[in-house]
Amino acid sequence: MFSINIITGLSGAGKTFANKCMEDMGFYCMDNLPPALIPHFAELCANSTRKIDKVSLVIDIRGGEFFDDLFKALDALDQADYKYSIIFLDTSDEVLIRRYKESRRQHPLAGEAGSTLDGIRSERKRLKKLRDRADLYIDTTKMNLWALKKKLNSIIAGGENEGNITVAVVSFGYKHGVPMDVDFVFDVRFLPNPYYEEKLKGLTGEDDEVSTFVMASPTAVEFLDKVKEMMLFVLPHTIAEGKSNVVIAIGCTGGHHRSVVLSIELARFLTQNGYNVHVRHRDIATGD
Repeated sequence: MFSINIITGLSGAGKTFANKCMEDMGFYCMDNLPPALIPHFAELCANSTRKIDKVSLVIDIRGGEFFDDLFKALDALDQADYKYSIIFLDTSDEVLIRRYKESRRQHPLAGEAGSTLDGIRSERKRLKKLRDRADLYIDTTKMNLWALKKKLNSIIAGGENEGNITVAVVSFGYKHGVPMDVDFVFDVRFLPNPYYEEKLKGLTGEDDEVSTFVMASPTAVEFLDKVKEMMLFVLPHTIAEGKSNVVIAIGCTGGHHRSVVLSIELARFLTQNGYNVHVRHRDIATGD
């Protein structure tokens, strides 16, 4: 069923980050959409061939005079029978002032009010009616980004994505270059190379014979155990920092044998430990 989450609240309370969390949960996200366009946007999404069924919109005081059109837009959604929820994020004045000082940004209403505090107070007055209409109120005063993400996961996704992270394990060949945008790189060129075994040369790490050959090495087993131990230590801390994906690259000379075997073994282990894992063999067709 098509649904819309409208994220609003005080400037500096975490709305942009909340929208990124929604994106991680599979929502189609827009930031600072003029409220008058919401009904038209909802209609486009609902009838899209892309089958967009979950939308998250950040609507706040940055819309200026257009912000006043929000309640008309909400009435239009009601008339069109579109399901929506309003999520209101709030934070104490003290925390908001500190955040604005740290970011060296000006509050959107500070110009007309004369100061950050006056801007915050003016914004609270303008948002009171919307806050009273909110389906979900979240006070982020004592929350870090991870706590906010955990809260949203628990409420919006029913906890199914809480603490979840996507792990990509990529095998590659050093002679073709190290993959870009990776978090961890492991070099397995020190392991016995199946390429020099005539009966294994034409096979890949996806073949049982090659896997047996590579994992028959005590060094390979010990190395894999150490990588497993490291990942079990690192990934929970990575999740705690709010990161939603990690890329682990394992390389051998050509990306055909050893790196493929180790990538498969590591991915199998992480999957067994509850992680959402994808494996990709970048250079498997090029040979060692």
